[in-house]
Amino acid sequence: MSEIAELRAAIAARQPAADIAEMRRNADARGAAAGLPADVVIETVDVPRGEWTWVPDANKAHAVLYLHGGGYAVGSLDSHRHLAAEVGRACGARCFAVDYRLASEHPFPAAVEDTVAAYRYLLDAGIEPAHIAIAGDSAGGGLAAGACLAFKEAGLPLPACIWAISPWVDMEALGASFTDRAATDPTVQRAGILAMAQWYLGDGDRRHPFAAPIHGDLTGLPRMLIQVGSAETLLDDSLALARRAGLAGVPVELEIWPEMIHIWHIYFQELTDGRRAIAAGGIFVRNALRGE
Repeated sequence: MSEIAELRAAIAARQPAADIAEMRRNADARGAAAGLPADVVIETVDVPRGEWTWVPDANKAHAVLYLHGGGYAVGSLDSHRHLAAEVGRACGARCFAVDYRLASEHPFPAAVEDTVAAYRYLLDAGIEPAHIAIAGDSAGGGLAAGACLAFKEAGLPLPACIWAISPWVDMEALGASFTDRAATDPTVQRAGILAMAQWYLGDGDRRHPFAAPIHGDLTGLPRMLIQVGSAETLLDDSLALARRAGLAGVPVELEIWPEMIHIWHIYFQELTDGRRAIAAGGIFVRNALRGE
């Protein structure tokens, strides 16, 4: 059995969580079980809430602002620490993972506000915007693009690049891939996406650009790398984001990885293509931070 087939089977065998609290506990437990290599340094920040990770050879003048996935309702520093640290390693930079507030306790625009605060924190620390990358997975990938629209609206200088991993950018789940990929995606289904959109937005605008950046003016956003798996129900979200970015004149690279599932990067410890995808993203970010 291939690596991805084994992983799909393992995910499919998980017992469904009874409620949002259990979903959060399960995600954190899986992240904690992944562990960290011995060379990773961790530094917690209270204001804004977040966490630095880096390895000894990281360029201290370069930073990745990382936004975890989980539908804006699940996920934390604990669930994504191993991925954030590996992203920073691949990028040759320190990584600042944002512990943004979660819905439904803290609905939109809380996550956007927390990301803007974290970005201001990096700028105030003296890190040049040209030396900052913003990255994220799933909801975090959509938030990376949406937050850049918020940065632009606030008159802030934009980061060097966006790395969006399996981004969620359509709060209405209108993509055909929710139907034609439903049988191949063991993680995300349309009903779950719509429930999370309700938790996050309540009765608010499903097309607000900060939540659904495919409905925003992406003109002037930094270069963008979008990585998505061909087996994902969120495949069409990535296609839509790439199209909108391209039409707005944003340099965009879209990678569709055969057979890969939602956020396959987070399984890099057991999945070769997870390691390959992180390495490819790292090259993209390194080049952007060097101005190449």
